[in-house]
Amino acid sequence: MPRTTTVECPGCPPMRALTTDVLGLVKVVEVREKVGTPKVVETWGPPDASRSVVAASLADRKTNPLLAVARKNGLVEFLNPLNGNSLATVKVKDSVSSIKQIPYVYNKKEKACLRSVTVGDASPGSSHVDSPSTWNVCGAGSVLCSSVDGNENFALFGGKGVEVNVWDLEKCSKTWTAKSPPSNSLGIFSPTLFTAATFLSKEDHCKIAAGTNNHQVRLYDISAQRRPVLSINFQESPVKVVTEDLDGYTVYIRTGCGDLASFDMRTGKLLGCFVGKCSGSIRSIARHPRLPIIASCGLDSYLRFWDTKTRQLLSTVFLKQHLTSVMLDTHFSAEEIESADQPSDLQANDHSEVENDEELPPKVRSKTFRKKAHNKNKADKSKREAQYDELWDEDEQTTIESADDDDDELPATTKRRKPLGGNEKRPKHKKSKKSIG
Repeated sequence: MPRTTTVECPGCPPMRALTTDVLGLVKVVEVREKVGTPKVVETWGPPDASRSVVAASLADRKTNPLLAVARKNGLVEFLNPLNGNSLATVKVKDSVSSIKQIPYVYNKKEKACLRSVTVGDASPGSSHVDSPSTWNVCGAGSVLCSSVDGNENFALFGGKGVEVNVWDLEKCSKTWTAKSPPSNSLGIFSPTLFTAATFLSKEDHCKIAAGTNNHQVRLYDISAQRRPVLSINFQESPVKVVTEDLDGYTVYIRTGCGDLASFDMRTGKLLGCFVGKCSGSIRSIARHPRLPIIASCGLDSYLRFWDTKTRQLLSTVFLKQHLTSVMLDTHFSAEEIESADQPSDLQANDHSEVENDEELPPKVRSKTFRKKAHNKNKADKSKREAQYDELWDEDEQTTIESADDDDDELPATTKRRKPLGGNEKRPKHKKSKKSIG
């Protein structure tokens, strides 16, 4: 059974996050209060396992932002992250294992491809795709991770049987390749298997942090040497995610067992583990550029928000499907919150649809209408009972008076009985005793 820890969640500030899952859905999670709980506000796309999202990248710009989604069936879609509209679609022969930045670099098995896509502003579906630049990252093996620096000039790759190597995107040429570390004291050599890698700083492409399947975190310095400058062993599970911080020396590590920790790569010191155990492998971590918050998601179907200073869990939301990636919309402001709270024409149309819902058969009536109808029927029933009691009291008085006038004319055996009041009990008939002999 997975280990879990119950912790209190104080809530997180206003935020907007985009998540992708194994059914090909893109879900929008928002927090619209000063300190609140995240909720799912939109879901884009139909659920289809063949369209499972294997990689995603967000060009988080204030104007014309773009979301690139690579699917299992070989399609790379470009979406508007504000409303989910499809802007362009590119067909790839083989499945894509990762995708970074726009213009985007994606890799498949041992090859990498650089392609630029120009999205037309006139019509939503218009786009222009130039001829891609494809090169072999390695002769054998499979590429599992990649990253692009902040200036979009260099890209790194690594994977199963593939040492970390850096490429110049402008020239499409390899500039540096790592060298395998030597065998240990027992003469055992660990095979190369990189599961995550990133540039330690977006402005400097010389320092690289990489995670391996042998629960190691390695620091490479291109300007110093080919072998790792620093190696750190963490827990006993494979490192699945390595994400850099804004300071240029801190990294966040996620393992296959759900452990989350932060390291200072200058000294290799463990800064601390985050409170709250996840019950599944973590597949993605996103760092907010302005707030001290990171978001994580994984196979336990939970999206979590953490405080990077106190390493406390701020809030969680259950999203039903296994999640593959999370991205933060850093330009989500209070103005959007105020505009979202104001009633729109669409909401007015929704109310009119509920009012006209009476014409539909009972099985297709909305839940809101059924609840209102139930309350209305309950109130009408109480009103009818009150009216019935009033009529009954008036009829009771009339019956008593008429019965007093007619009782003298009727025989004794047919005299009417006076109606009883509400609290009166009807007298029991006494059985006549038969005389014996």
